[in-house]
Amino acid sequence: MDDRHPALDATDPEIGQLLRREEARQFHTLKLIPSENYASAAVLEAMGSMLTNKYSEGYARKRYYEGQQFIDPIEELAVARAKALFGADHANVQPYSGSPANLEAYTALIDPTAKAAEPDRVDILGLSLPHGGHLTHGWNVSVTSRFFNSAAYTVHPETHLLDYDAIRTQALALRPRVIVAGATAYPRIIRFDLFAEIAREAGALLLCDIAHIAGLVAGGAHPSPVPVADVVTTTTHKTLRGPRGGMILCKAEHHKAIDRAVFPGMQGGPHNHTTAAISVALREASTPAFQRYAERIVENSRALADVLLGEGLRLITGGSDNHLLLIDVTVLGSTGKIAAKAMDIAGLEANANTVPFDPRKPFDPSGVRIGTPALTSRGMGPAEMTQVGRWIARAIRASGDPAALAAIRAEVRALCAAFPPPGLTPPFPSARLLDEAHPA
Repeated sequence: MDDRHPALDATDPEIGQLLRREEARQFHTLKLIPSENYASAAVLEAMGSMLTNKYSEGYARKRYYEGQQFIDPIEELAVARAKALFGADHANVQPYSGSPANLEAYTALIDPTAKAAEPDRVDILGLSLPHGGHLTHGWNVSVTSRFFNSAAYTVHPETHLLDYDAIRTQALALRPRVIVAGATAYPRIIRFDLFAEIAREAGALLLCDIAHIAGLVAGGAHPSPVPVADVVTTTTHKTLRGPRGGMILCKAEHHKAIDRAVFPGMQGGPHNHTTAAISVALREASTPAFQRYAERIVENSRALADVLLGEGLRLITGGSDNHLLLIDVTVLGSTGKIAAKAMDIAGLEANANTVPFDPRKPFDPSGVRIGTPALTSRGMGPAEMTQVGRWIARAIRASGDPAALAAIRAEVRALCAAFPPPGLTPPFPSARLLDEAHPA
């Protein structure tokens, strides 16, 4: 056993061993889930610091607790870096994650007085969850649809692209208070400028959720919504490579309402260790190296798309312009859940996902969602994407063949050994930790 976690080993060896196995899993498998990534050693160090011991209700220089001499500068740094990186008038770095950030933004933007005057008016118009949206964009099983009247737009039934003309027609008919632009399973560029035009015509405010693409926006690989949106929400992990946190950017006119909605409206004290880690990630994202990283994500995504198409798989929209691909695996006689399970056994971590107009149920849909952020963080490029794409197709075809999946897993581990992930320093964990936990 290595001495990476001595205090944990002494206090709770069970958790220590599970942590080691997870480290081994992340080292020896290919992380293809597009919402996952690797945080740097610096980000992890800030997250695992004594900052977690401190309560700091309120905002910098206006706290309800004493002892903020060093906490305030940390939050001020994070705010200043977020504003500079994204070109925003105001930034709030306290949201605990992306879902709370969205709910806080709705609370700030939707005037309860106006809502009382027009109780039947649609509050939120967002992309349908089965068509690539998110639960918190007003989907019917989310609390956002219980607190607010919501409606959904969809993608085009044939191209599966956002149909801006249809969205405009729907928005003008419904006159929503807030239009949400953003997605979790949409592989193309989102035209935030067109959403802004639609919002103005419909008399709505525009909220852009860039949780998935924040790193691409920061690196210049995707158009930014900040100049045209009233409010922009995001997580701070995913393509941004920070900790598991959230952030809200907004126009100056909304900053007081946003801040009140976060604290005291929805949250108590911020997680100071997360704030520090966000600040570190924002500094990393302001470098030329990060800009090249964002470009490589898209290059890798397109290269991987070409391989998968050559393997006979069907890609929703026919390819990708961002960090993710959505694959219809039924063309190979599989299902999303069967394919994702087979890939996982083969060392290829992905998730089953619905495709637009999916005839199958959400728990075992027709699709698998994959992405390139984590592979790019490991330093992989188009040449490696060629091999990864072939492994994906092989694994799906071999879903009922344990020996074939084990053979792919061995090849995957050989590639992983050549590209250590960020945030994990030598000595690297042995693959035996995985085999002991899940013997073949």
